[in-house]
Order: sequence, then C-alpha cells, then structure tokens
Amino acid sequence: MKKLTIRETRQSLSHLDRLLAVEGEMMITRRGEAIARVVQIAKKRSIPSHRDLREKMPRLRKGSEKMVREDRDAR
Repeated sequence: MKKLTIRETRQSLSHLDRLLAVEGEMMITRRGEAIARVVQIAKKRSIPSHRDLREKMPRLRKGSEKMVREDRDAR
C-alpha cells in the first residue's frame, strides 16, 4: 500500500487511476496521520474477442442468405 500526503495526492490526481492500477490501494495522510484510504471499485474487464465467440458457435450447413430467401418465399 502506497502512502501519500495530501499535497502529493493533489499533484498526482491526473494519474491517480494508474497509481491505483499498480498499487491497488493507497493511504492519504495529513501530518503523518492516516485520513483516507483509496481503493479501486472494480478492475478493468477485457473486451471479449469476436473470434472466440465465432469459434464457439456451431457452423450452419446452409448459408444465411439461402435461409433468408426460403423464409421470404414461405411468406
């Protein structure tokens, strides 16, 4: 856990998110006394790959254009 004074916290507000990503938790102090603890709410989730999604789906025997055409003709 990283300890920062109020002055250091004000100076590092622009990159506070990066500090939290590295440290995970920070303690803010005033005159040596802890006054606040800063923690991340949630970590960033990675965006799932479309390739993985496509590989998990079963392959169709007919092309989708043929299925759409058959559906339209049936109406």
